[in-house]
Amino acid sequence: MRVALRDIKARIDATKKTMQITKAMEMVSAAALNRAEQNAKRFTPYMDKMQEVVTSIASGSKSARHPMLASRPIKKTGYFVVTADRGLAGAYNSNVLRHVYRTINERHQSPDEYALIVVGKVGLNFFKRRNMTIIDSITGLPDQPSFADIKAIASKAVGLYANETFDELYMYYNHFVSAIQSDLSERKVLPLTGFEGTVSSNAAYEYEPSEEEILEVLLPQYAESLIYGALLDAKAAEHASRMTAMRNATDNADDLIGQFTLTYNRERQAAITQEITEIVGGVAALE
Repeated sequence: MRVALRDIKARIDATKKTMQITKAMEMVSAAALNRAEQNAKRFTPYMDKMQEVVTSIASGSKSARHPMLASRPIKKTGYFVVTADRGLAGAYNSNVLRHVYRTINERHQSPDEYALIVVGKVGLNFFKRRNMTIIDSITGLPDQPSFADIKAIASKAVGLYANETFDELYMYYNHFVSAIQSDLSERKVLPLTGFEGTVSSNAAYEYEPSEEEILEVLLPQYAESLIYGALLDAKAAEHASRMTAMRNATDNADDLIGQFTLTYNRERQAAITQEITEIVGGVAALE
């Protein structure tokens, strides 16, 4: 009985230490979430203004044309997949990876029909284990990435479309909704679409030297910014998912400690009762 009590006490102590760790990780993720959410919000006005300018040119001029705006026959599809470098974030990684894996299997019959660009160790290891075609990857991004951190992979993704390595590019990531919710997002990045319609009446632009030359510079930057904005959004969703997962783990540990404590007290009471019974029985035998 004493051995059992020691085992239960050891499990209580181990669970308390685990709860301390998960609580600390929850607090770290909460702080990171606050900064990541601010970064994503600060980037929104920049994207809105860039989209306004691109829309003004693309929809307001019949002469301005660019290959990134034109659809072409699809021979190969690119998939830009955003995951984390580590787990302990609930279903954050698995939701994206499951959906992308199923989508590729449904759309393509051969590995020659698609190519993957992967962000995060979890996604990279997932696709490597399945021998899927990966043409570029990046790992070890900071919790608060700057544009310089991802410019190389974003520029390469746009360049691979420009040189017709693939004919369309889809991006998959978790879109941050709130601290307790993130939604899987599938977005077609290239070719660039959605610029049709009326130009905003409160914005008027004069272009120098020409609309075509401006598009030549602006469209690649716009596509790269779409990727960067999605990464900021995904980082906020990652921190929120990890914070929620660690909070749930802390609550579960607290429940376990309560159950173990109740079991420990019952076993201890049973042991005390047994000892008293043995003493009384011994005294009775001596009489």
